[in-house]
Amino acid sequence: MEKSKLYQRITEQAVALIENESDLVANLANISSLLNMELEQINWVGFYLLKEDELVLGPFHGNPACTRIPVGSGVCGTAVKNEITIRVSDVHQFEGHIACDSQSNSEIVVPFYVNGKIAGVLDIDSPKNERFDADDQIGLENLIKELQKQF
Repeated sequence: MEKSKLYQRITEQAVALIENESDLVANLANISSLLNMELEQINWVGFYLLKEDELVLGPFHGNPACTRIPVGSGVCGTAVKNEITIRVSDVHQFEGHIACDSQSNSEIVVPFYVNGKIAGVLDIDSPKNERFDADDQIGLENLIKELQKQF
């Protein structure tokens, strides 16, 4: 399936899952489950929530993960610090990468906002180098934009 259509379908499903639920953690749990079910060649998908100056592990699917990540550290902390999506084709080449799972080789991290303030990140890892491309980034950023309307 073409990636744009895949992400459009995922976004529609995600909005339907959370549109009548106000609890952020419950919604993030369902979204991480949906992404885990729909995306191929991934080994971890989930959310980190911003609490003061660090990201704290939120709902996810995959192996156990780092529980706390300081803002500015690793891919997730850098994405929060700079408030940008970061796509890494080889995490072993990313200076300051935090290795929570030795099987992860590529990663994409998308910040999300609640009430106009950065609230955390969506983090997805893959055992395949160069797993995430511009189409994945656009699809995931659009997903987050739609979901933020519900948060």
